[in-house]
Amino acid sequence: MSTLLAFLLTLGVLVVVHEYGHYRVARACGVKVLRFSVGFGKVLWRRQKGDTEFVVSLLPLGGYVRMLDERETPVAPHERDQAFNNKPLWQRAAVVAAGPAANLLLAVLLYAAASWLGTQELRPVLGAPAAGSLSERAGMRAGDWVRAVSRDGTEWQDVESIADLRWHVTQAALGGERLQLMVSSAQGQGTHNLVLDLQSVAGQEVEPALMQRIGLGAPYSEPVLGEIKRDGPAERAGLRAGDRVLRVDNVPVMDAGSLRERIAASVRNGEPQPMQWQVERRGQTLELTVQPRLHGEGPRAIGRIDAYVGRPAETVLVRRGPVDGLVQGAQRTWEVSALTLQMMGRMLVGEASLKNLSGPLTIADYAGQSVHQGLSYYLGFLALVSVSLGVLNLLPLPMLDGGHLMYYLFEGLTGRPVSELWLKWLQRGGALILLLLMTLALSNDLARFLGQH
Repeated sequence: MSTLLAFLLTLGVLVVVHEYGHYRVARACGVKVLRFSVGFGKVLWRRQKGDTEFVVSLLPLGGYVRMLDERETPVAPHERDQAFNNKPLWQRAAVVAAGPAANLLLAVLLYAAASWLGTQELRPVLGAPAAGSLSERAGMRAGDWVRAVSRDGTEWQDVESIADLRWHVTQAALGGERLQLMVSSAQGQGTHNLVLDLQSVAGQEVEPALMQRIGLGAPYSEPVLGEIKRDGPAERAGLRAGDRVLRVDNVPVMDAGSLRERIAASVRNGEPQPMQWQVERRGQTLELTVQPRLHGEGPRAIGRIDAYVGRPAETVLVRRGPVDGLVQGAQRTWEVSALTLQMMGRMLVGEASLKNLSGPLTIADYAGQSVHQGLSYYLGFLALVSVSLGVLNLLPLPMLDGGHLMYYLFEGLTGRPVSELWLKWLQRGGALILLLLMTLALSNDLARFLGQH
């Protein structure tokens, strides 16, 4: 239920802001607005205010602003100067562009508000990279603290959290660029540079698995044991809470993540194998034999020791002041807009996977997740969707705001509007393209939920 409510709230806010942009500029240009509708279909609520009827309709997937227009309905002679079609070209273009512009402005404010509230983020100290990953080949090791990143080796940007690092990596990966990392030890001692060559992952689907392929997985967690369950393999082996694991089968243990992987992989031929552990306890080094238990069946069987492995990753509060927050909001809106256009361009020419296209089910799922994480996270998610909506509506496709702007560009260059015949065929073509995009996005959503992506 919370996911559904978060989804409806997200759609409601974005639709109202988008249509209000059209409405406000239309009124400023002297256009008579007949109806402001949130949703389509059967009217659930209505209110008349001046010349405009405000309504909420049954289907919440969009909205519209209906303006006085001689092409749609007869207009009385005394109202012709208020008809949209009789306004100068620049005013018509301004009214059309105002919707996407409102979404982009909203995104700036939402990103700024999220940064003003602040969020608890994971410190950018990384666990052991996956074997054979780009990060491992670049020389990254467990406990490396990424302090800054650079694309040219000259201009460096500070990295405040793992989320911040993943954003920089995502941008570089989509562009197939090399990203330089300035890293130090987890204690902040010493610095050196690493280079991630992300050309090999350019255009791949943006998902958590992409970060795993790059080698940016879980944050660093010390290989220290927490709660030990009674009568479990860990207790029977003599392990205690607070034990620091140094080696397993004479192989050094770098972090909790790699230790969990070793435990899970202890199954051979359907049976868990005993493991020789070296642990540090109160300054003493102990040698213990740990016999994991079997969990699961067949090829999915893994080893378990019934103990909490690792300490909680360290977090930092990321918060900005009023001016810095606005600057960061504008910068992030610009970056997300450019990234969205870049991704769309790559999908169009076949350089990026069409699986990156998401639909309403994915949006609803992410909306619910962000609400549970807190207000700042939800505002950031709302900003991301607002940017996507603004950019999507500016695409030069008939039926979208960008398509109408293309009509006005043609009119401005030729001195005559697009013919009615061409408008009719362009509208049909645009409707077909949008239908195909919606079908693809929905099929991607279903594939994600069924675990096929």
